[in-house]
Amino acid sequence: VQLQASGGGLAQAGGSLRLSCAASGRTLSNYGMGWFRQVPGKEREFVAAIGWSGGSWTGGLTSYADSVKGRFTVSRDNAKNEVYLQMNSLKPEDTAIYYCAANPTGGHDMGVQWYRTWGQGTLVTVSS
Repeated sequence: VQLQASGGGLAQAGGSLRLSCAASGRTLSNYGMGWFRQVPGKEREFVAAIGWSGGSWTGGLTSYADSVKGRFTVSRDNAKNEVYLQMNSLKPEDTAIYYCAANPTGGHDMGVQWYRTWGQGTLVTVSS
């Protein structure tokens, strides 16, 4: 599977952005999907993840980093083969390159080691 993230850009503090991750090459069925972010010079960090839900088109258990709980929402549309990250109440510290990734176990794990396929990043910049 190949992943393509999009939707990054410039936002003001308190604003919103919606990131999308489109899959090609195969269906996202059975994959858990995660969002991570990275600031130059720092390690890639977990943001959110949504597991595979079996027969549900949009469901799946979710996990969030404490820093984004209540502000970010991860979702998926298996019919469209896409995953989303709705980011509200953005803060300058959310500025980073955001990556989507696929977890072949289908889980909503937080660890980078569970994710085997990564898309290229999309840059999110939040101004104060």
